[in-house]
Amino acid sequence: MDQSMVDLNQKIDALSAQVAFLTEQAKIAERQRADRAELVRDLTPIANEAFRLSVEQLDEIQEYIELSDLLRLVKRVVRNGRNFEKMLNQLESLMDLVETVGPLADEAFGKAVEELTELERKGYFGFARGGMQIMDNVVTSFSEEDVNRLGDNVVLILNTVKEMTQPEIMNFVRNTLLVAEHEIDKPVDISYLGLMRMMRDPEVRRGLALTMRVLHVVGAQAGGNGNAQGKSTEVDAG
Repeated sequence: MDQSMVDLNQKIDALSAQVAFLTEQAKIAERQRADRAELVRDLTPIANEAFRLSVEQLDEIQEYIELSDLLRLVKRVVRNGRNFEKMLNQLESLMDLVETVGPLADEAFGKAVEELTELERKGYFGFARGGMQIMDNVVTSFSEEDVNRLGDNVVLILNTVKEMTQPEIMNFVRNTLLVAEHEIDKPVDISYLGLMRMMRDPEVRRGLALTMRVLHVVGAQAGGNGNAQGKSTEVDAG
């Protein structure tokens, strides 16, 4: 076979390849055209329905909006496209956070319910309701003037309570009440002889001495009133 036949065969092969390529491209283009035509056929009813609904909706609001307002709104939406994108990104981040925190929040809520149930079982809420009743009684029992006087003397009251709640004072009161509770029902000899026998008890004499000392302090604190009453009695007697 001479060279001219070889070249002719090569050209025929190249031409056949080009024809096959063009044929394939034509088939692809035909398929794409068919797909587009099918898509148009599918979307045409939807577009017609959307257009009909749009016309109906616009017809309802045509009294409240003008075309210039609608165009201005569209322009504003277009100008704020990036802002909308940022907002959507933030919303997606928020949704991710909710999905992450959701189980933790559910667990915390369950724990809170358990704690509240335990507090209710122990009676904390009942105590709080009783405390509110006490506060209502206190508020309704005191006038504004009483509250003002209480505020002026609250430091003195707290200091007094502080002194009264010292361990020595509380133990003394507790022991006295316990002894009195046991001795209150026992018979008591109130005759002069019985009283004289009790006076021989050193503890009784010590108690009387302490009582008289306390009475002395009370009398000294009320000395002004006592003197005033004494003078008034003397004047009346005179």
